[in-house]
Amino acid sequence: MEIFQTVTTRRSIRRFKPDPVPEPLLREILEAARWSPSWGNTQPWEIFIVAGEPLERLRKASRQRFLDGIIPEPDTPMPGVWPEPLKQRYQGVGKKVLTALAIPRGDEEARLRYRGDMFAFFGAPCLLLFCVDGSLAREYAMLDTGAIVQTVCLLAHARGLGSCILAASVSYPALIREIIPIPETKAVIIGVALGFPDKETPVNQFARERANPDEFTRWFQ
Repeated sequence: MEIFQTVTTRRSIRRFKPDPVPEPLLREILEAARWSPSWGNTQPWEIFIVAGEPLERLRKASRQRFLDGIIPEPDTPMPGVWPEPLKQRYQGVGKKVLTALAIPRGDEEARLRYRGDMFAFFGAPCLLLFCVDGSLAREYAMLDTGAIVQTVCLLAHARGLGSCILAASVSYPALIREIIPIPETKAVIIGVALGFPDKETPVNQFARERANPDEFTRWFQ
């Protein structure tokens, strides 16, 4: 797939087929993604690949913790307040998702069920957990991690896979460590749900929106 097409057609997938991701395909993606840029070529990322029975245990437990009302405690806290333009974009995509799922505005039970699906990683057959050493300055380490996350998602799309960069997947790091042997010295930064997309479902088809470059660029020349 040509690079401009890859970038502009990749989207977040919110429903996956149950088919497992072939290990040779995932290794091909990671072999290429290792060339992602990082500060001073430090390559601070570590990736824990979860599938099969461990993933099913994590999926079930994560969803249940959310439904039980347990407050998330991610290693990197989510922002509590968003500036208004960013908040509008977030709310906008949320409305599109609920509309695509035919969930009425007042159907709190269906909304809760959808959020439970989010904490169950939308049924993805593979979850990539991106971690860094906890002793690192988190800001720079997360910038580098973001670079390889984007690279993995683009390469996956180019090979027919779908992905969703999913903050909900790392909401309960203590739970993750109960199932996956991630040392306490590592910070769990973000998870990427990975698998073959269900292309027929409306939630993977709604029109996406992005800001015009003129909204976020300033030229000095």
